[in-house]
Amino acid sequence: MARLKTHAESHLVERIGWLRAAVLGANDGIVSTASLIIGVAVAAEGKGVVLVAGIAGLVAGAMSMAAGEYVSVSSQSDTEKADLAREAAELVADPTAERQELAAIYVRRGLTTDLAGQVADQLMAGDALAAHARDELGISEITQARPIQAALTSAATFAVGAAMPLLMVLLFPLGSLTLAVSTASLAFLALLGAVGARAGGANVWRATARVTFWGALAMAATAGVGALFGVVV
Repeated sequence: MARLKTHAESHLVERIGWLRAAVLGANDGIVSTASLIIGVAVAAEGKGVVLVAGIAGLVAGAMSMAAGEYVSVSSQSDTEKADLAREAAELVADPTAERQELAAIYVRRGLTTDLAGQVADQLMAGDALAAHARDELGISEITQARPIQAALTSAATFAVGAAMPLLMVLLFPLGSLTLAVSTASLAFLALLGAVGARAGGANVWRATARVTFWGALAMAATAGVGALFGVVV
């Protein structure tokens, strides 16, 4: 009889926590910094002003992304902890009712009443809170909120994304800066969309088109503002 081989499986959903923060940070870094640079370049008379504005946008944006991600994901984490604390108290107060609730969940998923009761009994004998967290509350190790990871990932990827249009400021003269930043940023966005889609197992062309379209729209809007008012925005 052939031996059964065991292997550790890696699922794409395991990446959802850091991947969402990474794509959001990099995308925002490219779009917001490129838009700022284009808006200023249309109205500015020298590259120095554009460069300072871009660097300020990079620093401020990275800090804002870190703070925003930390606060929002911390709120999610606080909610999860509150739900877990409430569930733990209910398990102590009325374990029979909690066992029936867990069994009912398995019945709705297709198990017979007897088998659902057996599964609920075995899972609650092992780690009752973990069973209820996963099957009743939808909280698992994969989806659990991680504020620090989200904050650091977003800040780092924002800075990397913002550095790309800033590089164009160093490489091109002011007269061709708007075209250079726009073209390069759209290329960076397309690459980001493709990489993010590949990492997450999504449709590459759809993701690339989505981020490129919204990035182009944002840059066009800020260029229009700079041209309309003729002042640094």
